[in-house]
Amino acid sequence: MTSVFAQEPHRALVNGVPWFDDQGQIVNAHGACVVEEEGKYYLFGEFKTDSTNHFIGFSCYSSSDLVHWKFERLALPKQEEGLLGPGRIGERAKVMRCPQSGEYIMLMHCDDLQYKDPYIGYAVSKTINGEYSFQGPLLYQGKPIKKWDMGTFQDHDGQGYLLVHHGDIYRLSADYKEAEEKVASQISGVGESPAMFKKEGVYYLLSSSLTSWERNDNHYHTASSIAGPWKKQGLFCPAGSLTYNSQCSFVFPIVQQQDTVLMYMGDRWSYPKQGQAATQVWLPLETISERLQIPSYLPSWDPLANESRVISQRSNSIPARKPFVSNRRGEKIEFLFKGGRFYIKGTSDRHGGYGRIVIADKKDRVLHQVMVDFYSKVSDDGIRFVSPSLPKGKYKVTVEVSGEQGLWYKKDGTRFGSDDYYVRVDEIGYVD
Repeated sequence: MTSVFAQEPHRALVNGVPWFDDQGQIVNAHGACVVEEEGKYYLFGEFKTDSTNHFIGFSCYSSSDLVHWKFERLALPKQEEGLLGPGRIGERAKVMRCPQSGEYIMLMHCDDLQYKDPYIGYAVSKTINGEYSFQGPLLYQGKPIKKWDMGTFQDHDGQGYLLVHHGDIYRLSADYKEAEEKVASQISGVGESPAMFKKEGVYYLLSSSLTSWERNDNHYHTASSIAGPWKKQGLFCPAGSLTYNSQCSFVFPIVQQQDTVLMYMGDRWSYPKQGQAATQVWLPLETISERLQIPSYLPSWDPLANESRVISQRSNSIPARKPFVSNRRGEKIEFLFKGGRFYIKGTSDRHGGYGRIVIADKKDRVLHQVMVDFYSKVSDDGIRFVSPSLPKGKYKVTVEVSGEQGLWYKKDGTRFGSDDYYVRVDEIGYVD
């Protein structure tokens, strides 16, 4: 549909809420990475839906400021057959530019729907935002690497590496199209979703514990060489914060004139509604010697300036009202809006369900609707939604209890997710 939404010129990355692209559609890129090319940033990730975990494609977006995103294309769509064909899963797309060939190499996890047929696959493209050509499995010693959760790392000298769950690290060939050497094996204490960066001669390896789609306290290791020895250091976020309700995916170095800002990129998964309700958490990392930390959670910030940004103030709220709290399907709160952008603050906790937010014009035509997740294992009071910009005019916004909840089970039958359907809205206001 043609969007009436526009993007604001100011830079404020808001964590844990749906982001919208230049057409007013949700930025759909999960398990993501960012690549910088000639002053522009490219975001690659899983294009999810709310109805199936089947592979749809890996998306590509571009941005000049890491906040406002333009949809480029499905960089790698579903294949007609094979490892990324019908009835398959594709996850954790990571892209690197190969210094030797100039090609862009995408590595990913391929699997069946039961996660019992894992492969590391790869695809290539001549241009960063072109359509990537799937090449099949990545080989090591002539055999496919049959692993699942993965990441990549490109060292300062251009050497590429494949990172695999539970601490396997492979050095890639000069053309990045096969694994030449396993430089580290089963590093003790390394879990899922590995991510790596290097600063001042120290390698940092981040990973999460194994709790399915649930969040947990992620941890990190350090070493002076990728081959090790690796030392487990502990957590890089406050204990019990569950890594600010996220799972690590990538660390992107934002190179500035004076310094390099290390940006943690994490996923706030929301099973089963991953397409609409899963969100991103991007935060600046700090290192002191071998110590790594994200000292505090920034609800909104400017990544290029590395400064916190306040986007909402109670004095700017639309008019004050009592909190809306309900777990009754169909119960809702409505308010009128005059254009610009608005925010919704609320509480997520283990009793939360999905809230349906609908934006309609004065003729009750629905312009946009999105599911917002009010579930989190650790209670969180904060911004749950920020709208795209709307032209001046009259709009009606509805927040409705959907009567649905995030709920899933591990293979062994362990239950995860919400125990109720609550939606709680504490404040609604204009974005400054």
